[in-house]
Formats: sequence, structure tokens, C-alpha cells
Amino acid sequence: MPEPDQFSLHGKVVIQFGGTGLLGRALVAALARAGATLIVASRQRSSLSELAAAERTAGRTVLIDEVDIKSEDSLHALRDRVIAEHGRVDGIVFNAVSRTMRGYADDLANWAASMETNANGFFATVRTFGDVMAAAGRGSIVNIGSIMGTIGMNPWLYEGTAMSASPDYFFHKGGMINLTRYLASHYGSRGVRVNTVSPGGIYNPEKPQSPAFLERYGKMTMLGRMADAAEVGSAVVFLLADASTYITGTNLPVDGGYTAK
Repeated sequence: MPEPDQFSLHGKVVIQFGGTGLLGRALVAALARAGATLIVASRQRSSLSELAAAERTAGRTVLIDEVDIKSEDSLHALRDRVIAEHGRVDGIVFNAVSRTMRGYADDLANWAASMETNANGFFATVRTFGDVMAAAGRGSIVNIGSIMGTIGMNPWLYEGTAMSASPDYFFHKGGMINLTRYLASHYGSRGVRVNTVSPGGIYNPEKPQSPAFLERYGKMTMLGRMADAAEVGSAVVFLLADASTYITGTNLPVDGGYTAK
């Protein structure tokens, strides 16, 4: 059995991309509590200041940096700053996402715009920091996917609500899962592990989903409910930690049994 400290991130420098949303904030809290020296990189630095300050007040190390993942120059500059300040990168969490498309009939320009972050930016980010970790002979990349990368759209869930599911999101998350397998093979011999965590639907207490959707979604899971954002963080910590050193190329659903039902 692994020793308890193998589940800790103490001594590890981790960069999280995307931290302003519901899940992003929960991931920041989880990684910080696990002891990581955490750099949260986002285009919206000001919106992260309060969160980072609260974590630092609690005695945890959360730093903020700016990056535009659509620009390799911006990513390389972030890489150089982190190496200059901390001397290493032990892990990254790719949680950035752009939701530009609003439905199947949306303008094609919005499909193309979503690619800039969710495809181009994703690949540029994992390549930039995967190469850094490969040069050091160690590291872990955790990509935040979705069960929508492995299943089709279920119109029944959205009937009678204002909610919908856009096709670009299914495309990106499906591609993320398979690129994860490619990256795991590419970096494996150099000690870098690459995995995807695919959350199911997450309940939003700030803007609750419609009662009809919540009831239907619960029926699709084995646990009868949506996830709490904090429940995803533990899986991410595990895949960054030394407890998972023989796990790579996998997709871990955190979905209450939705995709197994």
C-alpha cells in the first residue's frame, strides 16, 4: 500500500490553467490543500486575486500569473518565469476552456473560435510544459475533460429547459481523451505521465440548474445526483501525486456512475 505522504503534493510545483470558473476554483482549493506550490495561470488575473489571497491567508502557496494559451510566445514566457522562480515544473492541470458556440445552428465562426483555446491552445500548452518535464525526467499532466468526450448528447436531459449542448464541446473533449493517449506514449519513456479526468455534470449552487434537469440527470447516474465541484479535485490530486506513478494514458470518469450505467 502507498504511504500516506504519496498522496501529498508537498514539494511539487504545479501550474493550473484556468481557475476562474466553478470547477477551476475548486481545483485551486484542492491542489493548495494538498500542499502544492500552485501557480494559477489565466488571462483574467484580477478575478483570481481574491481566491489566491484567501488560500495564502490559510497558509497555502497559491500564486497568480498571466498567460494567453493561444500564443506560444506567452506560454514560453510563462515557462521561463516559472523555471527562473522555482527551478522546476512537476505538474500541470489543463482546465482552460472556451465556450463560444451556443448550439448546432450557430455561426461557423464560433466553431472556429472555440478551436483556438480548446484545440490549438491545449496542444501548445501541453507541448510547452510536457517538454520541460520530459527534460527533467519526471512530471504529470492532468487534462480536465468531460464525460461528453465519451458519450453522445442526450436531448431528453434538456427538454423544457433553456439549457443545450453544443457540438464543439463534444468534439474537443473527445479529442482531448485521445490526444492524452498520444501524449502518454510520446512522453512515457521520459518519465512524464499524462491522464484525463472526465467529470460528469457538476451542480452549480451559484446558478442552480433547472429542477427538471436535476431530476433527469440524477436518474442517469448510479448515485442519483450531480457532482460537487470539490469531488473532482481529489482525482486530480491523485494523478499529480506519487501515489499514481504507474498510471498514464487513462481517462478517469468522475461521474457518479453515469457512463457505467
